[in-house]
Amino acid sequence: MKNLIIILFLCISALGFSQKNLSKLLKKHNTESVPYISVEKLLNEKDEVIILDSREKNEFETSHLKNAICVGYDFFNLDSIQEKLPEKDSKIVVYCSLGIRSEDIAEKLKKAGYSNVYNLYGGIFEWKNNDLEVLNAQETPTDSIHTFSKIWSKWLKKGIKVYE
Repeated sequence: MKNLIIILFLCISALGFSQKNLSKLLKKHNTESVPYISVEKLLNEKDEVIILDSREKNEFETSHLKNAICVGYDFFNLDSIQEKLPEKDSKIVVYCSLGIRSEDIAEKLKKAGYSNVYNLYGGIFEWKNNDLEVLNAQETPTDSIHTFSKIWSKWLKKGIKVYE
């Protein structure tokens, strides 16, 4: 029993440490100019929001959230987004691998007049780390997650890591 309590304590500590490190990473790279939305909150509101994936097409085809629209990062085109999303007060959640690139895209949306934009905290990694479903290019569930690079892949705790 004592060993079970110690193991449980270590697991909880590791999860807390991991979250703390993710927080530090996001603070280092983000300005927090766009409010975060948690995985849990998005899950509860998923049917009421527009979800934009700010990763590149090859990342999106490997893994993405259901009903997400791939808008890319390097070649993000605000004009094409405005055609698809004419309602500037629609609730929009932008995500990427961890929430860094998505903040940049969300900032562009805010500057274009979109007023209800959020950044998914921890991105698709946090989504998958919470055992939630992601889809591949054929829109079927997959455990493969595009992790952008080997360095960033350390933040994905569950699933199969894919990177070029």
